[in-house]
Amino acid sequence: MTSSGLHVAGAAKMAAAEGSGAGGTLFPGLADVSISQDIPVEGEITVPVGSHSPDEDYSTLDEPVKDTIMRDLKAVGKKFVHVMYPRKSSALLRDWDLWGPLVLCVSLALMLQGGSADSKDDGGPQFAEVFVIIWFGAVVITLNSKLLGGTISFFQSLCVLGYCVLPLTVAMLVCRLVLLAGAGTISFIIRLIVVGAMFGWSTLASTAFLADSQPPNRKALVVYPIFLFYFVISWMILTFTPQ
Repeated sequence: MTSSGLHVAGAAKMAAAEGSGAGGTLFPGLADVSISQDIPVEGEITVPVGSHSPDEDYSTLDEPVKDTIMRDLKAVGKKFVHVMYPRKSSALLRDWDLWGPLVLCVSLALMLQGGSADSKDDGGPQFAEVFVIIWFGAVVITLNSKLLGGTISFFQSLCVLGYCVLPLTVAMLVCRLVLLAGAGTISFIIRLIVVGAMFGWSTLASTAFLADSQPPNRKALVVYPIFLFYFVISWMILTFTPQ
């Protein structure tokens, strides 16, 4: 072998030694590992999308009727608290329902039965009158709000207007109790104060929930129909006289 051949062979050995030394430094655990060419590579790669939770299989259709009723009653009670202590909150708008307004409307209509104006018809027309005034008035106010550019939905507005009848329902109950003692001047003054206070409470509570959903330059056009709506109901309560 010539000198040039010996030089090339020596350079190859040095390169192989350096490669093995680098490989041993980078992957020390793989130095003695040999993989047979006859072993097939098999497997499956899966990426977990998300952990499965038992709550995903839960449905209110599967719960007992008692739990459903208690949950709805608690929701209605919370909305009553929001009306009696009005503050800027989205609870009435977010979790709207019409059970509370229906109960208040029926209760108010039943308490207005037996007045002197309906003595011949045994209270039938006045019950219908209260029912129509509350629901038709709420629908008109809601349509007016939507036409003026309101951002809440139709049923959210009905929910707020219906729940805010609660102070006037309490006023009607107090007036019935006051009328049991007589229908004199003092009785009228007490009823006037109670109805006036509850009228202002209903108006302020409803505007606290609905005012922010209207354009700033059109709030007065929305508040005025609400004022008339609760004023008519208050007038019916104040002028009520039993048979």
